[in-house]
Amino acid sequence: MTIPKGKAQRLTRRDALKTLGAATAAGLGSACFSRRAHGAATARRPNILFILTDDHRWDHLGFCGHPFLQTPHLDRLAAEGLNFANAFVVTSLCSPSRATFLTGMYAHRHGVKNNLTPWQDSNVTFLELLKDAGYDTAFIGKWHMPGGLPDPRGVDLFVSFTAQGGQGQYFNCPLVVNGKEEPSRKAYLTEELTDRTLEFLQAKRDRPFCIFLAHKAAHHQFLPPPDLAGMYDGVPLNLPKETDLWIGSTNGMMFEGTLGPISWLYRNYCETLTATDREVGRLLDALDEMGVADDTLVVYAGDNGFFWGEHRLVDKRWAYEESIRIPFIVRYPRRIPKAGTREQMIINPDLAPTLLELAGLPIPENIEGRSFVPLLGSATAPGRDAWLYEYFRDYPYNVPQHDAVRTRTHKYIEYEGRRPAELYDLVNDPKEKTNLIGTDQGAALRNTLKPRLDELRAGTG
Repeated sequence: MTIPKGKAQRLTRRDALKTLGAATAAGLGSACFSRRAHGAATARRPNILFILTDDHRWDHLGFCGHPFLQTPHLDRLAAEGLNFANAFVVTSLCSPSRATFLTGMYAHRHGVKNNLTPWQDSNVTFLELLKDAGYDTAFIGKWHMPGGLPDPRGVDLFVSFTAQGGQGQYFNCPLVVNGKEEPSRKAYLTEELTDRTLEFLQAKRDRPFCIFLAHKAAHHQFLPPPDLAGMYDGVPLNLPKETDLWIGSTNGMMFEGTLGPISWLYRNYCETLTATDREVGRLLDALDEMGVADDTLVVYAGDNGFFWGEHRLVDKRWAYEESIRIPFIVRYPRRIPKAGTREQMIINPDLAPTLLELAGLPIPENIEGRSFVPLLGSATAPGRDAWLYEYFRDYPYNVPQHDAVRTRTHKYIEYEGRRPAELYDLVNDPKEKTNLIGTDQGAALRNTLKPRLDELRAGTG
């Protein structure tokens, strides 16, 4: 894949703050950025709680009709807000996806192309922009981007970990808190990160807060807390027909950490998700008790999906729906007049500009995402008609570099090397089992989709 030279440029801190300052001087409301007038600004701007989970695929939620998975608190969040049923990541891999959420940019621009290429300190995050505009900010949880833990600008509290190469460990995970090592006070990591989040959001303040809470869950090893271990033993799993017990140790999948019977791993995965849901409930209860639920924007999302046997994979990375589609739930009573579902497509670069707009801030030009604020108040507001997926080689995984264009009805994928292209009709073939390449229908569709893919590669957005 060739990216135009202009696309390789990153938004610098100076450029971002220059944009912010220019907009302020032009009359966006200097009081919004003045500590002296902070009380008035707080009344207009939301608190923000963004909860990011790992490997949580879009359809693994109780309200989505999963046959046994219990997620009552996420079900409540969706019932009180909006479920974005067609939300996607533009790179289905942990490190690039996290960097994209933070920056609003694609991997080819922010530079974290896989789990090996380091985070660049020149990148500007939405946390930094919100901090400069008067927010109290925190990043709590899984950083997991190459180059070690940063000293991030614009973050009042930075809690993360370096165990297991930055993946963290479910039990007794040592933490790094504002640069200093501390032991975990709770045995189970998901509970510990929730405790740290509660302490920050419950602190006395006269400014709005923005918290980026990034869980390890539900990444492998898929370990639930002791009291939930075994809660799904014996339930019918309804895994795909192409799944067999040992698919996780075939076709190069051993690097995915899925050695062992898939039935056992899958039950653990679902129990780990239920444990995460319970911690979401603690946060929602705290917002209610503080009386700030109506003034707080809560967003729940996954960093990518996960295959459980579909396409004979136990993995992510590939451009198929189970990998690229994520849960994405938004609750903000002040701006969402009616709860429900949004079918329009959104992508993870869209988070940053949405948060900035809701906070009354300008959106820097180099951000490639688009604010979905219009969708909060309207079920008929236009969404994306197509977007670019990109994947860069990630040693030692045997997944070729590839790009794809995903429209509302079709998907076209091109691979580097000898692997042939793929094209799917997502309306009539939602499981992507029939590649239309080589058919008359496929030839006609390719004449439209390939130019669109090339256009997105050149322009991105």
